[in-house]
Amino acid sequence: MAPGFEHRDKDDEAGGGSAFAAEVERLREKNVVGRSGRLRELFDFLAARGANAESASQAEIAETVFGHVDTDGDDATVRVYIHRLRKRLDDHYASHDAAARAGRLLVPSGVYALQFIADRDGAAKAEPTSAPERERETEPGRSRNFPRWLAIPMVLALLAMAMAGWWLRGDPAPERANAIWQPLLASDRPVMLVLGDYYIYGEFDQRFSQIDRLVRDFSVNSAADLARLKESEPDRYARSEDMGLNYLPVSSAYGLSAVMPILARHAKPVSVMPASQLTSETLRDYNIVFIGLLSGMGMLESIGSAGSNFAVGETYDEIVDIDDGKSFHSEEALSLASNRYYKDYGYVSQFNEPGGAKVVVLAGLRDTGLRGLAALLAVPNLPDRLAAVAGRDKGFEAVVEITGQQGTDLSHRILRARPLGDRARD
Repeated sequence: MAPGFEHRDKDDEAGGGSAFAAEVERLREKNVVGRSGRLRELFDFLAARGANAESASQAEIAETVFGHVDTDGDDATVRVYIHRLRKRLDDHYASHDAAARAGRLLVPSGVYALQFIADRDGAAKAEPTSAPERERETEPGRSRNFPRWLAIPMVLALLAMAMAGWWLRGDPAPERANAIWQPLLASDRPVMLVLGDYYIYGEFDQRFSQIDRLVRDFSVNSAADLARLKESEPDRYARSEDMGLNYLPVSSAYGLSAVMPILARHAKPVSVMPASQLTSETLRDYNIVFIGLLSGMGMLESIGSAGSNFAVGETYDEIVDIDDGKSFHSEEALSLASNRYYKDYGYVSQFNEPGGAKVVVLAGLRDTGLRGLAALLAVPNLPDRLAAVAGRDKGFEAVVEITGQQGTDLSHRILRARPLGDRARD
């Protein structure tokens, strides 16, 4: 338990306190939130407040855990670490057998407190239905007999288009690759292109006996998630049906078009897979290049965040510099339909995994950010600020501001570019 965090015994009197405490200790023993670091301190702080504690305030967390005083009521570091803790807990429970525990700990959306949910019949319950509704995106007009063959990875078609465009241009001998790509091309490992993808499911209209829309629900990222929610929240998900479908953002095609001519110089064939299928075995056997949006990184989000000074905001339309608390918010969603200029952001990092894999991440907050970033990083000569940090042994990371108009990237400005240090894993 972190120093200065006082345990509240009165929670045991309300029932569930002993199970809450036991699960807290189990997660500590399993090193789910690390043995030290700010994420562990945040976990210990919330755990010390007990099983029935009300939501803490951002100012309280900012001062007690992070040493921030005189905050203005909206501390980006607190929001980032709460999001990171919530995701760390969700990932742990998604990948471990429920039979080994009596319940699960969670940080509900919009709440800064740890809550304990007891399992029933060996299956962990979902978040309480009182948590705020998550945003959903829908697409009308799909029939129940939507052909499953369309789920055959679109990544292959996009890859083929990118390669065909390069071959048909009949370009002369390629110029030297910049410092981001040289380590990949010099490595004996093959390259795996990992594209950020998203799970979608159908909603059944009983009046017409057909699927009448496809849904992207941010709380449903696999068929297993959907099955669990159909059982735990039947009123909301009873009409939902797995269609075996995933989709890619349009900007992935632009990213592939920029990067594939470089990666095709590798002596071994370049493979491609969706981020939802990435495994530890892939990292063992391949070097990795991720192309997609920050919200589609999957397990690479937690891998890349271990030594990063940046963190994804809770909405994924925000990236935060942990060092100074500066937030960068994408304006694309509110401006795409108009003629106005707006700001979007791209994130690039290059690092080595402990198993030997070299990893390059090209990610946008939205489509404009990814389009602009991919074009910027494909040039033979990087801008000076990127050239100064790219290719270092310990890697680097950078945030780039992209000015856009109706989806077109018009200009760029490098906001942050720094080598990766020896920060402890949270």
